[in-house]
Amino acid sequence: MGKILILSASTGGGHNRAAHALKETFEKENIQVDILDTLKFVNPTMDKIISKGYEKSAIYTPKAYGRLYKYSDLNIAKKELNKNLLLEYMVRKLKKFFKQNSYDFIIGTHPFPLMAVSKLKEKNILKTPVMSILTDYTIHSTWVCKNIDYYITGDEFVKSLLIREGIDSDDIHPFGIPVESKFLETRDKKEVLDELGLFDDKLTVLLMGGSFGAGNVLDEFNKLLDVDYDIQIIAVAGRNKSLKDKLQKAYENSFTDKKVLIYGFTKNINNLMNISDILVTKPGGLTTTEALLMEIPLIIPYFIPGQEGENLDFLLNNGLALKTTKKYDLKILVEVLIENPHRLKRIKENMNYIKKLDSSENIYKLYTDYINSNLKSALKA
Repeated sequence: MGKILILSASTGGGHNRAAHALKETFEKENIQVDILDTLKFVNPTMDKIISKGYEKSAIYTPKAYGRLYKYSDLNIAKKELNKNLLLEYMVRKLKKFFKQNSYDFIIGTHPFPLMAVSKLKEKNILKTPVMSILTDYTIHSTWVCKNIDYYITGDEFVKSLLIREGIDSDDIHPFGIPVESKFLETRDKKEVLDELGLFDDKLTVLLMGGSFGAGNVLDEFNKLLDVDYDIQIIAVAGRNKSLKDKLQKAYENSFTDKKVLIYGFTKNINNLMNISDILVTKPGGLTTTEALLMEIPLIIPYFIPGQEGENLDFLLNNGLALKTTKKYDLKILVEVLIENPHRLKRIKENMNYIKKLDSSENIYKLYTDYINSNLKSALKA
């Protein structure tokens, strides 16, 4: 039985979701897996500042976050980050951690701990093989580190970006971003619709803004209420209680006879996705992957500048999503898709072609191949 450490961080929900998806798969094979939320581990107070700061900037100052993201992607900024006191502190804390804990494999779903691990390997303090799981459909300079043995990407496009940054093609595996098995093991659609009091002969639109309700969700909700067809709407506000209250009030004050369900945070997203015909959301890496796997056409009315903007580029370049504009707003796009169902079908066909099944299983196989090859080498020696 092996022992694996997954290094993650709580800046957005995707990194931890990918970590737990991998843990789920590896533990089915009797592999011990520990997940270390590195920012919490290094300094709980700093974790709150960084995680909350990301959340607040995403909601209230997304353009400022986008400018910071763009600057930090420059090589000069990465050099500054490599000398950052928080990173140096993380290196020291992880050095002590690895002296007290031994693992035969390390997986990272966030770039910060991978940068720290890279420094430990560079100084020959750590010799454990390391795998990097990129959780978006793009790269950022912080993901490109020395001494990373394997890179897992969501698509061949992302592999090409890493190759351009000097990473050996043989070290990059476009297996897809790992997601929890519940997004692959769907229930009967009619059964879920019946449970929720929805109809199987009406188009269902799922509206979300991520785990903390970022984006102009309320504006888009009002546009859906105004659609000139009898659609049914599911709106998810995430942990943003204020947004949930506003959605509820908007619905109560409307004159619509549409069937509408409004949720706060829910662990039932997989079932809500399963019964939906269109997903209106921001293009986070994990949400995008879940939609691809479940073949739900996407409409993107908002995104956080930075990695989500680049995820959107990927979606549009592959015919997987529509993006709203001032003229082509959500109301018009939904009505056009209803009137032209073959367009929805085409997006679903594109998703079927692009999606990566068995990501976690392929990552597990890569791990076992590495362990077995090392074992054979040791026996020969």
